[in-house]
Amino acid sequence: MNIGDTVVRKSYGKDITFKIIDVKDTENGPVYTLKGINLRVIADAPPEDLEEVVPNSFGEKEKILNRKVNTSINNILINRFSTNKRYYRSSKVNLTKEMVFGRPGKILHVDGDAEYLDVCLKVYKKLGLDVVGKVIEEKNQPREVPDLVKQIKPDIVIITGHDAITKGAEDYLNINNYRNSRYFVETVSELRNYEPSYDDLVIFAGACQSNYEAILDAGANFASSPSRILIHCLDPVFLCERIAYTSIEKVLSIQDALENTITGSKGIGGLQTRGKYREGFPKSSYA
Repeated sequence: MNIGDTVVRKSYGKDITFKIIDVKDTENGPVYTLKGINLRVIADAPPEDLEEVVPNSFGEKEKILNRKVNTSINNILINRFSTNKRYYRSSKVNLTKEMVFGRPGKILHVDGDAEYLDVCLKVYKKLGLDVVGKVIEEKNQPREVPDLVKQIKPDIVIITGHDAITKGAEDYLNINNYRNSRYFVETVSELRNYEPSYDDLVIFAGACQSNYEAILDAGANFASSPSRILIHCLDPVFLCERIAYTSIEKVLSIQDALENTITGSKGIGGLQTRGKYREGFPKSSYA
């Protein structure tokens, strides 16, 4: 097997599909470093545990998750401007769709992984979101993200990439037991020094198994992962879509904010947060 091959792990019932991103020689033979195709996970495995599969094939767990992804996208597009279920708009007068226009919140998505970011950007486009995507390695995010925010001036910032709990760790609150959580914490702290208002700058931070409590304590509106589970690469997208398209007149409950995410409250949690959608009237006849 070679770097770039698509594989599954036999010891885990072939539940998740990975790409081989590195091979290391050890005293016991080669060890392959794997990256989840859809789940934000990095893992190691010996060659005897791996089975090569064709690209774009999916494990059983991922097939279920992919069905949830398609359902979430369809629900979002159907309900966004529904006349019966006004999830997002909260106008006090009876305006028709033809009379109004709107501006959803602007998103800055910073990701430590270029491939995950590419997947997210394609879904952002489907959902009609105003987004700027940047690839920045996790360890560089505390230094580079604040300058990006000052330059781009987003309403919502996503700070994500890879993370994991150290194998055998027992203290889940110790930031030193995580692969990259400390960088997410430092980045959020820097952003809150720049903009302390949770309403003016909405922040999501974290990845798979991240130190949820520490990230929230640093000032994030939302973080992963309350139950230290693997989150889907599109979870931050669906969360921030809901914020971007919810009226500024409305404060979202946690349950509403997480409604369309794939891993739900086990993967992401946070605080009540005000929406970022601004409705305008009248719509220009020249636009």
